[in-house]
Amino acid sequence: MARDPYDVLGVSRSASESEIKKAYRKLAKAYHPDTNADDPKAKERFAEATSAYDLLNDTEKRAQYDRGEIDADGNPKFAGFEGFGAGATREGPGGMRWTYTSTGPGGAGPGAGPGGGPGAGIDPDDLLNEIFGMGGGGRGGFSGVGGGRRSWGSAGMGGTGTQGAVRGNDVTLSVTVELAEAAKGTTRRVTLPNGKDLDVKIPAGIEDGKQIRLRGQGMPGHFGGPDGDALVTVTVKPDPLFRVDGHDLREDLPVSLYEAVLGATVRVPTLEGQVEMKIPANSSSGRVFRLKGKGLPKPKGGHGDLYVSLRIMLPETPEPELEDLMRDWKDSKPYDPRP
Repeated sequence: MARDPYDVLGVSRSASESEIKKAYRKLAKAYHPDTNADDPKAKERFAEATSAYDLLNDTEKRAQYDRGEIDADGNPKFAGFEGFGAGATREGPGGMRWTYTSTGPGGAGPGAGPGGGPGAGIDPDDLLNEIFGMGGGGRGGFSGVGGGRRSWGSAGMGGTGTQGAVRGNDVTLSVTVELAEAAKGTTRRVTLPNGKDLDVKIPAGIEDGKQIRLRGQGMPGHFGGPDGDALVTVTVKPDPLFRVDGHDLREDLPVSLYEAVLGATVRVPTLEGQVEMKIPANSSSGRVFRLKGKGLPKPKGGHGDLYVSLRIMLPETPEPELEDLMRDWKDSKPYDPRP
């Protein structure tokens, strides 16, 4: 059985959702298999933390766990069988009902105590065998409200004993990609909680924080239920050159003083490589140029634009001639750049 999820994440039972999320992120970062290839136990710690987070991050399941209705694996708990007798009905988590029915003569199963009272002569091992279909015995068994022997009954509308399959928990994973990879699309290998490695296709144009759902790759279902999903959150790493503005990109381009004054044709970095751009004479620092279609892919086709802002850069070392010229300008040709 799994450890107490609160102990796994190192939080108190009164921890808030944000505290739980923060604790999980810390453990996931520390034990992620991608960064702990030489540590065979890291994968186990990562899976354990993910499972604990999935349970506590689900408000309903957390409440059920706190009430003792489910265990740390999310399975229903059967803590004793007091009060179960012929026709006795109990209601469990999620509105599930179970009825113990006797198949012995006169409505009392073999081994029943005097009067066939509740719990008299009932062997808990036999009940477990009946619940999970691990033996016959003919001594009675659990049946759904609608009467299906050894089935899990739903207490919903109509109360017919339909099979109570329980879907597995979803798991959360994360990957980080470069901006150029997000623009063009790429693949990333992730390690699922069960230790399985899987290549995830990152579609072109994905935005920071978006999730990719891998159906059926989460925690296994219970009692024949479907497996949960894996939710992969994609983080786009900040780029040293480009700033993301929706589907557009913005870039600062350093230019020399003489290029700004005289004009020039310069090479500008883009996600697809360098392109040439003409700077008109007498261009001030901060002037913005648009390179159409050089931004990020759009969901319905096409691309955003790249906006290039000029930044006039003076020489790294002082130039006496430039200083003399500026002094002359200051005296003979003054102007106000901040009117």
